[in-house]
Amino acid sequence: MIDSQFRQQITEELQLIEQKEQVRILFACESGSRAWGFPSKDSDYDVRFLYIRPVDWYLSIFDKRDVIERPISSMLDINGWDLKKALNLFRKSNPPLLEWLQSPFIYYENYSVAEQIRGLSPLTFSPKSCLYHYLHMAKRNYRDYLQGEQVKIKKYFYVLRPILACQWIERVGTMPPMEFDSLVQELVPQGSELSEAIQSLLVRKKSGEELDHEPRIEPINVFLEQQIEHFEQSARDTSDSAENQDQQLDELFRSALKEVWGRPS
Repeated sequence: MIDSQFRQQITEELQLIEQKEQVRILFACESGSRAWGFPSKDSDYDVRFLYIRPVDWYLSIFDKRDVIERPISSMLDINGWDLKKALNLFRKSNPPLLEWLQSPFIYYENYSVAEQIRGLSPLTFSPKSCLYHYLHMAKRNYRDYLQGEQVKIKKYFYVLRPILACQWIERVGTMPPMEFDSLVQELVPQGSELSEAIQSLLVRKKSGEELDHEPRIEPINVFLEQQIEHFEQSARDTSDSAENQDQQLDELFRSALKEVWGRPS
C-alpha cells in the first residue's frame, strides 16, 4: 500500500514538475521494493514517470537533456524519461520500462500513450535481452552481498527476484510479473525447504525487522548458485524473437504529440 500522505505529496510534486519544466506527464508509477512487494517500513518511494515536451522542443539540431530528476527527500525520489528516450529504450525491450508499465501502484496515467505502449510490448519483448538484464542484476548483487559465512541478508530479495524473473522468461516466454509474491507462488514449489526459507525471510522484512548481516541461508544460496550457472548458459542459447516495430513507434510518438498538444496550425 501507498501511504495517503505520500500519495498526495507525490501528486503535488508531479504537478510542480509539469509547471516548472513545461511538460506533460503521461504516466507515473511506483518502482523498486514497494512495487516488487518487499518494502521495509523505512523504504523510500521511487517514483518513475514518462513525459512529453512541446513540439518545438524536438525540432532542434542540438541534443538536449532527456531526463528529469528530482530527489525530493530521503523518502521520496522522482525521476522521469522523455517519451522519445523511453520509446528508443522500449524498442530494445528495456526491462525497467516494461516493469513500470505494469506497476501495481500508478499515480498518473493521462492520455492513451501508456496503453498504446503496453499494446506493443508483446511484439517488442526480447527474451534474450531481458534474461541478460536480470542475470547481470542477480550476479552483481550475489557477488557484492551474499558471499561468505556472514551476508547482508536483505539482499537475498535483490538476487531472488531477478533469478525468478529469468525462470519466468524461460518457462513462459513473456515479461515476468512485477510482484515478488507472484513469482514465488508460480515458480517455487510450495512446502519445499527453499519456499519456507523465502517465506520466513519475507515475513521478517515486511514486519520491519532490521535485516543486516547474518549467517547465510544455505537453501537459498544453493538455489541461487545453481540458477546463476544455468542462466549463464541459457541466456547465450536464447533466441531474440523481438519484432521490428520502428514504424509503429514513430507513429505512436507523433500521435502522442498531437494528442497532448493538438495539431500544429
